[in-house]
Amino acid sequence: MREQLDFHLAEINREETKRNVEDALEKYRIMLLTQELNQLPKVTQHFSLELPARTNQFHSSTEDAAIKNAEYERARSEYIKRISMAVNRLAYKERAIIIRRYMTEDDIYDYQVFNELHMSERTYQRHKSKAFYKLAFALRLEVYEERAVTWA
Repeated sequence: MREQLDFHLAEINREETKRNVEDALEKYRIMLLTQELNQLPKVTQHFSLELPARTNQFHSSTEDAAIKNAEYERARSEYIKRISMAVNRLAYKERAIIIRRYMTEDDIYDYQVFNELHMSERTYQRHKSKAFYKLAFALRLEVYEERAVTWA
């Protein structure tokens, strides 16, 4: 009388998911490096043959630059906070790997990190893989395999 419902979890595309997490961590590193850079306003004169619009709106390149700077700063700080919070939720070893490998100014290689943390390469790869998996879900960067749905 009762039909059994078949439940299948979607499979994760590991390569795409890994690439998304690495891209997010690289963007984090770039955002940290660009903290002091600002978009400068245009200071050259601009002449136009168009009649001015009578809309009571004052619009200048200085205002545009200030608005862009404020929006960029807000977006940058939100992104940095989002990545930092996700990394802080990881287990100690996973967090240590991600911070040392991806979140410092220096480019260092995997072998340097696992030697520094006194891990075997296999243990290092296992912890790194878990960290990427958790970060992908925490940051909603996971990519699922697309399968054709068949109905029985």
